[in-house]
Amino acid sequence: MDSRAVYLGLIVSLLLLFIHFARLLMEFVLHIHVAQESQVILGVLGLIDATFTANLIIIVIFSGYENFVSRLDAGDHDKPEWMAKVDFGGLKQKLMTSIVAISAIQVLKAFMNLEKMADASVLAWLVGIHVVFVVSMLVLAIVDRLESVSEGKSKPQRP
Repeated sequence: MDSRAVYLGLIVSLLLLFIHFARLLMEFVLHIHVAQESQVILGVLGLIDATFTANLIIIVIFSGYENFVSRLDAGDHDKPEWMAKVDFGGLKQKLMTSIVAISAIQVLKAFMNLEKMADASVLAWLVGIHVVFVVSMLVLAIVDRLESVSEGKSKPQRP
């Protein structure tokens, strides 16, 4: 399978996510006049969650394609500044940060819906999984930092 087909699939998934976001936004707008405060907060969190997921897909599409398939030639058009600067380590950091943010929103949504939950242990699982993501992100950041420090020491310093 050609790796370009995989990125095309991600673009299709981004379009599907946009349709889902538009549906969430429409339902939110139509019911805002009768919504309670917790429902408004949950609605906004749902929109933020979809946005973070879309950002995650966009980062993977652009950075992954540029790092692993081919350079994107934007010509004279504006190109996001981060695209040329994100290497594989930076891509891992951005992905983990997005995953942690998405996980945090899921935990917050569950906490806001605690009275409607049939089983409160679900919240404990969500918190546990979120903690695993946070620890993974921290370990990844520490490893990347140690690698950059060791690479800096191994290169001869210029006067």
